[in-house]
Amino acid sequence: QVQLVESGGGLVQPGGSLRLSCAASGSIFSIYAMGWYRQAPGKQRELVATITRGFSRNYADSVKGRFTISRGNAKNTVYLQMSSLKPEDTAVYYCNADLDSGSYWGQGTQVTVSS
Repeated sequence: QVQLVESGGGLVQPGGSLRLSCAASGSIFSIYAMGWYRQAPGKQRELVATITRGFSRNYADSVKGRFTISRGNAKNTVYLQMSSLKPEDTAVYYCNADLDSGSYWGQGTQVTVSS
């Protein structure tokens, strides 16, 4: 059993910053990659950023230069530092982990960017 727990969402004004955290626990032997996805109301879930176990990073064009994904010292953690937030960044953000045993999702954390 693998669990992903996200934290750090909330309400922020345009131009502000937030940091999301995700910790994976359970029967974890090998993590191939971790990442963040988001889903806005009425839209499909989309990739935000991923980071592999070799620390290769990939970002959606819409967040390049504003968001930074990183892994924690405890390698089962991943962070998303979000800056210069825009109203269009409003969504539920989901953590994902690709493990040797499969792909797992967190429950999601709401990020709302509004004045």
